[in-house]
Amino acid sequence: MDKIEILSKMREEKVVAVIRAQNEEQGLLVSEAIRQGGIKFLELTMTVPGALDVIKKLSDKYAGEEVIVGAGTVLDPETARLAILAGAKFIVGPNLSPEVITMCHRYRVAVMPGVMSPTEALTAIELGADVIKVFPGGAFGPSVVKDFKGPLPQGNFMPSGGVTVENASEWIKNGAFAIGTGSSLTKGATTGDYEAVTHEAEKFVAIVK
Repeated sequence: MDKIEILSKMREEKVVAVIRAQNEEQGLLVSEAIRQGGIKFLELTMTVPGALDVIKKLSDKYAGEEVIVGAGTVLDPETARLAILAGAKFIVGPNLSPEVITMCHRYRVAVMPGVMSPTEALTAIELGADVIKVFPGGAFGPSVVKDFKGPLPQGNFMPSGGVTVENASEWIKNGAFAIGTGSSLTKGATTGDYEAVTHEAEKFVAIVK
């Protein structure tokens, strides 16, 4: 699946699971639980110990399936390149790094930098960002997507942070290209309850369909 197909699929599926974990094993278990719940975009954050190995294992495991593995919390171009070589099909950052965007363009991989202001959002668009991550979304609320899209209708905005089952539909109604959800989705994993993670994933999928 190439970059254009991945972005089209993300627009259709809407939900990106942001995965943080204490270790490699937990990262793999959480990812599988989320997949079983029907979410097809897995953003494995680089804060997970052994993140590159997890990305490679997930990419190999789901090769041929409609599950897209990407890397999150990517702060610099070196990390972006390593994640891409490990199999990441999209790169997400909490910040706006022109160098990361350039690196992703070099490998024709979808890139999604983080912004907090219209000025940063416009810069991201001018640099060729595929999707603009509004982070932390919880600091703004769902209406911020509409506020950004007013002057910047050409932008694809994805809120991340503060997105829950309770407010997911509001983000979508306000024009979100996709939504990124992490702790509210994976909280069951902290006690080893991966079935709860699957159920939460199912709720998100049902809301956006």
